[in-house]
Amino acid sequence: MNFEVRTLRWYIAVAEELHFARAAKTLNVARTKVSGAVIELEAELGYPLFVPGASPTQLTAEGSEFLTTARALVAEEEDRLREEAAVHAAQIQTLTVGFTEGVTPTKWTRIWADRFPGIALDLVPSTMDTQLPQLHERTVDVGFVRLPIDRTALSVIGLYEEVPVVVVPKEHPVAAFDRIAIVDLADEHLLQEPAAVPGWADIATEVLDGSRPPLPPVNSNAELIEYVAAGLGIAIVPQSIARLHARKDVVYRPVDGVAGSHVALAWLTDHTTQNVEEFLGIVRGRSVRSSRGPSTETAKPRSAAKKAAAKKNAQPDRSAKAQRTAPTRRKPKR
Repeated sequence: MNFEVRTLRWYIAVAEELHFARAAKTLNVARTKVSGAVIELEAELGYPLFVPGASPTQLTAEGSEFLTTARALVAEEEDRLREEAAVHAAQIQTLTVGFTEGVTPTKWTRIWADRFPGIALDLVPSTMDTQLPQLHERTVDVGFVRLPIDRTALSVIGLYEEVPVVVVPKEHPVAAFDRIAIVDLADEHLLQEPAAVPGWADIATEVLDGSRPPLPPVNSNAELIEYVAAGLGIAIVPQSIARLHARKDVVYRPVDGVAGSHVALAWLTDHTTQNVEEFLGIVRGRSVRSSRGPSTETAKPRSAAKKAAAKKNAQPDRSAKAQRTAPTRRKPKR
């Protein structure tokens, strides 16, 4: 049988956690997807991997035996991928760039492709939970991240600040306004941890009187907006996140009194390669002729026609007209 490696990884996570919800959270995947994958795997194998109806979750004897097989298959696949990656790295020079949700790096990737056609640029999406591990594990060379982050061993350059918006169901009273003040959301239920929006936590009724109910499991921003659409509460997120997950049954409005979301470039300080420096220069607007860095050496050469035109313009005009000197004007006597 040929098993999908992703399904095997999901099964291993559930088998180790013995809890579908915890495994789904660890994997950053919806619980229903994990459950569905396990059911399909059991159908393919022809026997149950978990004891039906058992609480807490328990492996069957076959499930325990297949866990060893699954781990071996995943390890084999990972070894194969590492070998392929090593061969690929030897064949082509690559810069790997991570980008957190809401950041659109297209503009800078186009400039990179124009200046450095011989160096591939790979984009790796990330989340608030994965943006730091990607850097420390060197999955990416440099990453667009959302602040605040632990800056240990990192170099960080701030880029811009995003406007915070409140996301509400389409029929919510907030939808009638162009923007809203945070104090006007004091009686709302926030579907995020209060620490994520301290400006709201300081004035929130449900926080101050202790009536705040437990939050539903939220594994992604897409799920967060789904809960908002269902009328379970509100969310306060950067505008790019709201725009990315826009849908017809919710609206978002700028909210005053909440700190904006800062986007920055980060990379391991001891991994400041020439390619990283070049990418930083592009993002910061450094031109191809800048004296900083070796961009001028590795960028595309100018065409022969452009070189000749530049050389001609640089030479002094030795024509007779150019050699005439203008008459000297004397200042009038006073």
